[in-house]
Amino acid sequence: MISRNTTDKVRERVDIEEVVNDYVPLKKKGQNLWACCPFHNESTPSFSVSPAKQIYKCFGCGKAGDPIQFVMDIEGIGFNEAIRQLAQKYGIEIEEDKQVTPEAVQAFNEKESLYIALNFAKEFFVQNLQKEEGKAIGLSYFKERGFNPSIIEKFDLGYALDGWDNLLKAAKEAGHSEEILLKAGLILQKEGEPERLYDRFRGRVTFTIHNLGGKPIGFGARILTQDKKQPKYINSPETEVYHKSDILYGIFQAKKSIREKDNCYLVEGYTDVVSMHLLGIENVVASSGTSLTENQIKLIKRFTDNITVLYDGDAAGINASLRGIDMILEGGLNVKAVVFPQGEDPDSYSRKVGSQVFKEYLEEKAQDFIAFKIGLYAEEAAKDPIKQADLIKQVVSSLGKIPDPIIRSVYIKQSANLLDIDEDIIQTELNKIFVKTEKEKHFREQRDSEQETNFENLLPTKETPASSSSLIYIQEREMMRLLVSYGFEMVSAETRVCEYLLQETAELNFETAVFNKILSIYKNALSEGILPQPEYFLNFGDHEVKNEVIHLITRKYELSTLWETRFQIFTHHEADDLAKTVYDNVLHLKKKVIKKLLEEAKHKIKEADDEKLDVEVISQRLEIYMELKKFQVEIDRQLGIVVSY
Repeated sequence: MISRNTTDKVRERVDIEEVVNDYVPLKKKGQNLWACCPFHNESTPSFSVSPAKQIYKCFGCGKAGDPIQFVMDIEGIGFNEAIRQLAQKYGIEIEEDKQVTPEAVQAFNEKESLYIALNFAKEFFVQNLQKEEGKAIGLSYFKERGFNPSIIEKFDLGYALDGWDNLLKAAKEAGHSEEILLKAGLILQKEGEPERLYDRFRGRVTFTIHNLGGKPIGFGARILTQDKKQPKYINSPETEVYHKSDILYGIFQAKKSIREKDNCYLVEGYTDVVSMHLLGIENVVASSGTSLTENQIKLIKRFTDNITVLYDGDAAGINASLRGIDMILEGGLNVKAVVFPQGEDPDSYSRKVGSQVFKEYLEEKAQDFIAFKIGLYAEEAAKDPIKQADLIKQVVSSLGKIPDPIIRSVYIKQSANLLDIDEDIIQTELNKIFVKTEKEKHFREQRDSEQETNFENLLPTKETPASSSSLIYIQEREMMRLLVSYGFEMVSAETRVCEYLLQETAELNFETAVFNKILSIYKNALSEGILPQPEYFLNFGDHEVKNEVIHLITRKYELSTLWETRFQIFTHHEADDLAKTVYDNVLHLKKKVIKKLLEEAKHKIKEADDEKLDVEVISQRLEIYMELKKFQVEIDRQLGIVVSY
């Protein structure tokens, strides 16, 4: 386990701008930096990074945190692994906690245990290449492919020995439990005999699948015999750390080159990736034999907006893969395609023609998706009007996936020329698609809006007045914002904002659980002589608290400083008169609480009347109602609200 000293050093040295910029390009706007969110699809930047506060927040999907949380979120890793990754980035020596007991090691969460077991398996497979069987079979296969020792080490290639339980025995001797090995997908249970366990990978060369941080999360394994009863490849199953639809083979080794080259080559298999690295082409990833997914496209988009799909020279395979191009277009990427000669794939063709010819082929044969798609069917369509009409529909369908209107208009003109038809025909068909899409989008938004319960939806409107509970939540949230943002400021010569707010709300019970957590943390800090500022909560262990505090202290819009510095236009800020701001907030909060109590009191009076309870009971409840009404009138008077009761 990592020592507290190492964690503190990482927190001190880490810089949110540098960390986020490794994944998404940031642009300065006002005091903050902005980008399209790496956690969800969007065309307008809503992902904000504050260098001053060392936090990030997306105003679209709500993701928020500090640099450590960002690494955890984007890499899908735990806290300890994020600290290790950041320590390595900033050259901080990692100190292990020497006081850790075997019980504490067992207490590691299951995710970390899976990573440890998978890393052990990776090392085991790699070391097998040095054993007699591994050298004769596994290493020989890699050498036949032209894989040198450095490339074998770079991709953690290995060999699974041909036996039922070689890995199982070695892992158990190293202290790994059968339960974790099963959950990691490394071993299997015999059907009908759950006590019989055996290795998943046997007698195969192994390809380690890494996450973005370089940690092993799964394996692909290729059989080397001609046994037709066995599949050529088997892969790790879905686990807590390995989701096939979220990862691409080779992304860890390729991410730096993809960003530098501003292009990503997409291939189908493991050996295609490794072979291209041998040629010095490192900006390449593979979908590992599965259909391309939306999350994989998002993963590529973190590093580039340009993707070149490399197709094997197999017409049936190309036709089956065309759906991927439409998904890439929909994801906002620019697509090109390269088709290899009949019967060739990137691996076989690169070994056949050599490095230089292969690179030239990629440059010369790359064509944009429109020319590629039309070229596939042009010969057939030229002889058959029905097929030509079908081709036009397919092209229009792809054009409709392009989110950028300028790029789309360029492709419309090109498509019209290649198909020899009027641009207006394509535009008319596109308009039909857009109308249909808008109707579907409107339906989804209408459906989703009924389910949303976020803060903005709690705000009252003329059509949908807010409930008392939602109004109380809004006011509680505002008080928490003032407490966290300005609690340390002086509201008078002798009183701080926090002292005033806590004193005035001491008898109120906050309805929102996370606000009660923040209050408790704040009060504990004060009792220890600490006057908390926002950074205090960001270093706190509770993720819910950190997340909520970030939402409280960040704003989507900010007034440009140029209004005052350049144009001499001065505006009022809430901090200019904190005394009035916090005073009004407390009154508004009390007003909302009393309103809810009045509703409850009115309900109890009606209930007593309906049930024909004793006159004295009804009288007591009326008295309570009238007392609450007096409080309401007094608060309204102090707020300057004139209401006719």
